[in-house]
Amino acid sequence: MQQKIDQHIDQHIEVFQQVVAPRRGNKILILGNGGSAADAQHFAAELVGRFLKNRSALPAIALTTDQVEALAKAGDVVVGISTSGHSKNVQQALALAKTMNGQTVALLGRDGGTIAEQVDLALTVATPDTPRIQEVHLTIIHILCDLIESVLFPENS
Repeated sequence: MQQKIDQHIDQHIEVFQQVVAPRRGNKILILGNGGSAADAQHFAAELVGRFLKNRSALPAIALTTDQVEALAKAGDVVVGISTSGHSKNVQQALALAKTMNGQTVALLGRDGGTIAEQVDLALTVATPDTPRIQEVHLTIIHILCDLIESVLFPENS
């Protein structure tokens, strides 16, 4: 699994830097079901609050999947989290975001499922073990928060 992550991390970082919504005045909308919904709330809280740097709050919202239609705008980044990669409502929300000219990112498990095929950036934890997927998702969330802060606030320590 580590080799697969290492193999693609530079590509993922480059793509994610291109879709950092707050740089363009847009927001990051994050969604998931069950434990993934809790991860979505954690991700949004790290962006709105402070992760590592003393900086201004970033526009991030944890949503239920049916709120994408009402709140997403062109240029927003919509992040879906699914340990199976097959959560229908997450898949539908991400598909809707694409039709609204949003950028789509997914944190997935197993083989990425059907969601991996439809998003701009899929970060997949290739294991069948849900607790391990959730643990790695949290690590990825923290890496993304660090990356976002580094890109948007390079001068802050």
